[in-house]
Amino acid sequence: MSRRILVFCVFAVAAAILFARLGLWQVARLHERQAWNASITQARLNNPLPLLRLGNDTSAAHYRFATVDGRYDYEHELILSNRTRRGSPGVEILTPVRMPGTDTVVLVNRGWVYSPDGTSVDQVKWRERDTAHVAGYVELFSTDTAITAAANPRVIRRVGRANVTAKLPYPVAPFYLVAVGDSADLSHPARRDLPVLDDGPHRGYAAQWFSFALIALVGAAIVARRDPSRRSGSTDASDEFAL
Repeated sequence: MSRRILVFCVFAVAAAILFARLGLWQVARLHERQAWNASITQARLNNPLPLLRLGNDTSAAHYRFATVDGRYDYEHELILSNRTRRGSPGVEILTPVRMPGTDTVVLVNRGWVYSPDGTSVDQVKWRERDTAHVAGYVELFSTDTAITAAANPRVIRRVGRANVTAKLPYPVAPFYLVAVGDSADLSHPARRDLPVLDDGPHRGYAAQWFSFALIALVGAAIVARRDPSRRSGSTDASDEFAL
């Protein structure tokens, strides 16, 4: 086998090993995702916990079912702009809930309402009663650190913690609550659907990396079999035998 073909085959085998390891890593990620989904599903079956009992561990709290009790502070309500629902433009209404015994508030996403321009809405029309008893799932603030400006100071484009805390006059809990309930009830904003707990892209990625590993090995085998030096060596040997 020529030196060039040998180097190519060694490189192909090394690449196949790397691709296989990446495939196994995606399989491990898939198992982690499935275990996480199972824990979230089990948490959904349990009774919702009061939000204040979840602590400050955002990763453990994400998607947990929880409740919050207090009073809505409609005067400091925020509007999450450009939210679509079933193809229609609208906004989502984020209302702080002030809880007894603490100055920290919980921001509650009360749901979606129609807005032709995706920004403006009659907030008074969509007020619920002052006393709040909200059940929903925990969502995390985005990682935005910049404070975005808008024509209406109550409008935000993303639920970033820096943006939210800059617009509210009191401490805010480390995560917020997305209200769930009957989306067909027109007495309040349309509640969000529950998040879909799927396996994500890991299964497809694993299959892709294993395919690359197989292609690398098959390619190396084909190149080695077609090595001209092997054929010339075979011919010389047969000629010597004939002599």
